[in-house]
Amino acid sequence: MPEGDTDLAHGRLVAATPRRPARPGGSACGDRTTEGRRLEAVEARGKHLLMRFEGGITLHSHMRMTGAWHLYRPGERWRQPERRATAMLTFQDTVAVCFAAPVMELVADERSPVVHLGPDILVDPFDLDEVIRRARRSEAATVGELLLEQRVCAGVGNIYKCETLWMLRLDPWTPPAALDEPTLRRIYAAARQLMRRNLLAPIRNQRAEVHGRGGRPCPRCETPIRIRAQGTQARLTYFCPGCQGASPRQGLPIRGRHQ
Repeated sequence: MPEGDTDLAHGRLVAATPRRPARPGGSACGDRTTEGRRLEAVEARGKHLLMRFEGGITLHSHMRMTGAWHLYRPGERWRQPERRATAMLTFQDTVAVCFAAPVMELVADERSPVVHLGPDILVDPFDLDEVIRRARRSEAATVGELLLEQRVCAGVGNIYKCETLWMLRLDPWTPPAALDEPTLRRIYAAARQLMRRNLLAPIRNQRAEVHGRGGRPCPRCETPIRIRAQGTQARLTYFCPGCQGASPRQGLPIRGRHQ
């Protein structure tokens, strides 16, 4: 998930102009831009990034599966072509460029892009009671889909969905209604624990237990890890049918393909 780089909020903004106009649906900002305005704060809310500028306007971005923010020194060559840039912020000693973000807009009300989100999994204090209330109202068909529902709890992505359910030995296709409240609490507490640990040691520097390891032996029981598309978005779920209580027919081992 994208996370705000707080270093961006420490410098004096020289120029900052979105390279694409605000998309329809954002709060109206008229003809105002971020050019010449001081960047006052950067906040990550789930998978949304909010950059608040003086004068009451906010640059809202959402990376989804394609977007990425890069930081460069002035004059340094970009690692992607300029045509893929959706926003560029220029500071005295840093250039921040966002590439291929599906959502990039200026909004007058910073709350409008994130008002629908549930509590952020990484914030302190974490409102677990509110997450459980939202989970009980959710229409998600399986616990795997529930974990990805940002309206319930913001910030959990596909990697941590798979890792959390494996850690707790839970079948990703379990209906949420079949889970009691203590189990739901353990699920979100475990996801929070894994993600907060990632702030200190990013998962790309660690070995995932199941995600991306289709066809390899489970680290716990050595059953081949299986992969199955899940939900309306067909996100790939990696799971162990041996120790997660899942039916072995729920997924096929994919050898030589480790996503």
